[in-house]
Amino acid sequence: MFGRKKDEPSAQESVGQVAADAPLKSAGAGKGAPTPKRRAQEAARKRPLVPTDRKASKEAERVAVQDQRQKMRQALDTGDEKYLPVRDKGPQKRYARDFVDARFSLGEYLMFGALLFVVISFIIPSGSETLSYVLIAFWVMFIVVFLDVLLLSRKLRKGLAQKFGEVERGTVWYGSMRSLQFRRLRLPKPQVQRGQYPS
Repeated sequence: MFGRKKDEPSAQESVGQVAADAPLKSAGAGKGAPTPKRRAQEAARKRPLVPTDRKASKEAERVAVQDQRQKMRQALDTGDEKYLPVRDKGPQKRYARDFVDARFSLGEYLMFGALLFVVISFIIPSGSETLSYVLIAFWVMFIVVFLDVLLLSRKLRKGLAQKFGEVERGTVWYGSMRSLQFRRLRLPKPQVQRGQYPS
């Protein structure tokens, strides 16, 4: 009753069976390498805060910055969105640039008018009647340019709202300031011809 069952294997047989099964387990189920200790894993993940070769690191950083600037300069010529400065990125900014570049703006020549006025004021003596006429002409030009920019901003806002639904903050101001720059000096460079308005 309390004795060992006849069909139960003996201790020697059990040891022999375990020894026989051991090669099978190691050959099939094992991962083949011991689990690395946490200390070894943390040491492998550590990176130095300061590069070992500082000179090479600075040179690599300088080359990377120079390459980025070169790509940005090319983007200002070609209008490539990927490398444009942040202030010029986005479809609405692109629309504003194309809209402004497609029209003739009196503001393009405001700086030339101001420069001409300064030169004339040095040539003509102060208090002269001619200088008064020049000053009046300059102020008339300034008012006309102001009205032209106001008209441009309204048309630009309307076009942006129709195309995009919501006008991003600063886009209309961005286009208005671009209209005051001489066309050939604008950056990014114009990508459309006069009269070629964006759809």
